[in-house]
Amino acid sequence: MELFEFAVSGNCHKVRMLLSMLNLEYTSRPVNGAEREQKSETFLTLNPFGQVPVLKDKEVVIRDSQAILVYLAIEYGKGEWFPKSGIGSAKVIEWLSTSANEVTRGPAALRSHYKFGRPVNLEEATAVSDQLLHLLESHLEKNLWLADEKPTIADLAMYPYIALANEGKVDLRLYSQIRNWIARVERLPGYVSMPGIELQKV
Repeated sequence: MELFEFAVSGNCHKVRMLLSMLNLEYTSRPVNGAEREQKSETFLTLNPFGQVPVLKDKEVVIRDSQAILVYLAIEYGKGEWFPKSGIGSAKVIEWLSTSANEVTRGPAALRSHYKFGRPVNLEEATAVSDQLLHLLESHLEKNLWLADEKPTIADLAMYPYIALANEGKVDLRLYSQIRNWIARVERLPGYVSMPGIELQKV
């Protein structure tokens, strides 16, 4: 199994976490973003969009972090990370969509700007982040985990860019339930961190 990745990508980190929690052996294949290796002809055969992460499992190639989480959970998770029921699956996919949409346009965009200097619409990214964090805080007032009574790939999908919010100048001190949830994720067996994440001590 091979993971083509950037070390500082939250989307790659969510895959690394699940691989570790499932105790799966894999080879990291760092992609040289500075030289735009992800846009090279060779890499585009793996992902025509020229983005990481990409997971190669024997002859299977999966692009997109959310899709990789689903694949790993179903193929190797023994039913622990992706509910089999229709409602359970739907609840997980709701949060996968939130991760791909609101998290990307909010906290991830702010981090992209303040850490890497990329141009973004700061007003929009801040507004999206505020709405998302208020919604997440409210949800976590009544739930320990996002989609089920136990952790699922929904939690891993949402975690990285929320935990990295400080790099986007987002203050999580106002959100005690979110910080408690972050700490619960960080206590899961097999958890791995990444540069930029300030581990919660709540």
